[in-house]
Amino acid sequence: MSQHYDLVVRGGRVVTPAGLREADVAIAEGRIAELGTIDPGRAAEVLDATGLTVLPGVIDSQVHFREPGATHKEDLESGTRAAALGGVTSVFEMPNTKPPTTGAEALRDKLDRAAGRAWTDHAFFVGGTAENAAQVAELERLPGCAGIKVFMGSSTGSLLVDADEPLETIARHARRRFAVHAEDEARLRERRDLVAGGADVAQHPVWRDPEAALRATTRITELCRRHGARVQVLHISTAEEMAVLQACKDVATVEVTPQHLTLTAPHCYAEWGTHAQMNPPIRDAAHQAALWRALDRGVVDVVGSDHAPHAASEKDGTYPDTPSGIPGVQTLLPLMLDHVAQGRLSLERLVDLVAAGPARVYNVACKGRIAAGFDADLTLVDLNAEREITRGWLASKADFSPFLGRRVRGWPVATVLRGRVIARDGEVQGQPAGRPVRFLETLGAGAA
Repeated sequence: MSQHYDLVVRGGRVVTPAGLREADVAIAEGRIAELGTIDPGRAAEVLDATGLTVLPGVIDSQVHFREPGATHKEDLESGTRAAALGGVTSVFEMPNTKPPTTGAEALRDKLDRAAGRAWTDHAFFVGGTAENAAQVAELERLPGCAGIKVFMGSSTGSLLVDADEPLETIARHARRRFAVHAEDEARLRERRDLVAGGADVAQHPVWRDPEAALRATTRITELCRRHGARVQVLHISTAEEMAVLQACKDVATVEVTPQHLTLTAPHCYAEWGTHAQMNPPIRDAAHQAALWRALDRGVVDVVGSDHAPHAASEKDGTYPDTPSGIPGVQTLLPLMLDHVAQGRLSLERLVDLVAAGPARVYNVACKGRIAAGFDADLTLVDLNAEREITRGWLASKADFSPFLGRRVRGWPVATVLRGRVIARDGEVQGQPAGRPVRFLETLGAGAA
């Protein structure tokens, strides 16, 4: 008797580990069951993908959804809804909420808040601190934990870790790859006077200069090599850091953001002012060119959005008292598809950066590729569609974006999470049913 399927995605071009091919994707019980030519009569539901390209579900491994503590900026429902509409099927959320996520109770609270409200699958980082440094091996194995996140530059409360002893302790105890925001706090403090008294936001990359980033990245990679630790260095913004990281691939993986690949200083500050303010800063075209060279050479492992929403009224204050951060979970894929259309990278390389790469870096179970036995997370895109990024399309509570009005080629049309269509043609569908992401290194610890 022929097997019956819950859903068949029919008639699309599919990006598989073996390359791009025309194939139907058959799904049963939330997993990919078969690739090939599938009789649609064997499916309870058929999703027509004619003229579309089927990608593995996008994993955005760096988002800030502000819940608890600042839900006027974003919450888990609105943030994951924006993710789903942008073609993202899984998100890893950062710990700098209020209170910060630094222990088992705070992690469980976030998982409970996400249950029944998150449109996408999800995991949460636990913040490494001086107080919990010796416990990171236990914390990183908790169900739903994406890993440990360390802020070497200014952040929320106790999440700043710039002293040698706690950094050494975290590197010595961590067994999973931990993530780091690498800016040197001492240099930031030394240079803070450069932007005192209402300086122009164009001075942001002068204050938080390339040397601040280079010092921290060099320091953390040397420390990891000394202790045999593994690190994911986030949102790299400078040519100098990429040179260091190219020589440290034994211990370090590398993330860049669409913002740093797309915007350049000083133009972005002239056009968008504090709406282009983020940490580390958007830098000039020479640094951006170095990021693209590193991406082309394979040094870059992941593109993550660093979705960091704020209310526009907060961003419209006086620099440097304005908050840093740009919303981006919904625009990640359209911006990167546009770079594919412009010939900056291949579609297959993009899939590696936003799906297979995050899964590989963080040892995600059963996600990141279209293959039998994997979760049926799919992102259907129209590579030829030309669209404008508009305020009405964006679902984040953040009512600003430095990409408003930008026209792009390539657009997410439908998002499938474990065999369920959760977004299609600019609307979410059904009810939120996201689950905690599973990680290979935590399966034996009873991960959900």
